[in-house]
Amino acid sequence: MMTPFALLCLSIAVIESLAGVLGNGIILAASTSSCIGSKTWPQYDMIMISLSSSRLILQLWATLDFLISIFYEPVFSKRNMYIVSETIFTFLIYSSLWFGAWLSVFCCIKVASFTQHFFIWLKLRIARLVPWMLLTSWLCSFTAAIPFALDVYSVHENFTSPLSMTNSSARRTTWNDRLTLLIYLWSASTALPLILSVVPNILLIRSLWVHTREMQNNATGFGDPSLEAHMKAIKSICSFFVLFVTYFICLLVLYSRVFSLFSDKESMCIVIMAACPTGHTMVLIWSNPKFQELPARIWHHTKCPVRTISM
Repeated sequence: MMTPFALLCLSIAVIESLAGVLGNGIILAASTSSCIGSKTWPQYDMIMISLSSSRLILQLWATLDFLISIFYEPVFSKRNMYIVSETIFTFLIYSSLWFGAWLSVFCCIKVASFTQHFFIWLKLRIARLVPWMLLTSWLCSFTAAIPFALDVYSVHENFTSPLSMTNSSARRTTWNDRLTLLIYLWSASTALPLILSVVPNILLIRSLWVHTREMQNNATGFGDPSLEAHMKAIKSICSFFVLFVTYFICLLVLYSRVFSLFSDKESMCIVIMAACPTGHTMVLIWSNPKFQELPARIWHHTKCPVRTISM
């Protein structure tokens, strides 16, 4: 039975997911409009289209999942609904993690100023690597979701079904082993996108910070637009770093089944996990003027007074 606090947390998660749907819709529309009519799509827009579309679907599905949990909780006791929900969630979570990691890698390669040969080699070839990076992300997400989806119901069913007195110890040992294997599989699958996101962010923060200190030493002043742009970029990347690590920790806690289903602590993790991609989306909109144009135009049209024609 869901407690009032858990119900409140799920309601907040619904609001956060809907805000993320709106933000990702803005990014998707802005990135798509930049690609329409052009023969070659910009690599940054390709990554943003993939990231925003995967998060848009993820947060729409999360909203539906939260609403079902609030208004019709028994539906998750059914086998087919549980398998479908976990399969879609796993695939979308993996894909959003991968696309977020590639965004960090792309920004680091394009913006950071390192002189190592491998870094220069990546900078020259990143345009041809981006489509393969995105395709690899879809394949890795699909591959990682298949075994998880096949095993997740058997673990869920066995833990919720009554145990016989004769072989309960042996069965629990088997189920604990299967659950542990499932957690190891999930951790191994998410380790690579975590590394691909954390390491480039740290390198980019270091590069921007060194460049910012050099600009300050050259007496450009804090009012210089370039210096302010660098400080804004550092703040954005630090936000990406914190949000990504927090999201990963919450996912690890939820998939490890540390807390019972619909408990207060699990609901708090769900709220934090729902807030991280939405926060990342809002920071992307805040840090990129192109993503601010569409909501600014919508706001202008809604606030524009209707002119009356005098006869």
